[in-house]
Amino acid sequence: MKGFTLADLKRVMRECAGEDENVDLDGDILDAPFENLGYDSLALLETATRIERELGVRMPEEVLSGAMTPRLLLDAVASAR
Repeated sequence: MKGFTLADLKRVMRECAGEDENVDLDGDILDAPFENLGYDSLALLETATRIERELGVRMPEEVLSGAMTPRLLLDAVASAR
């Protein structure tokens, strides 16, 4: 099974919450805090819900709350699979 990649995450983020015009999601964002990328907790919750639905996984809230960057969220997705 193919892994959930940064490109997949960017797609879901854009679909769920759009993209801040002042942020280039195609830049080096792997370790950038979501807050700096223009994504608040509600946008991240919607993103996580979409990921769970697409992949058929469940990610506990405490895991999601610790995923402050794209890298940490991708790690959480990988561990939930």
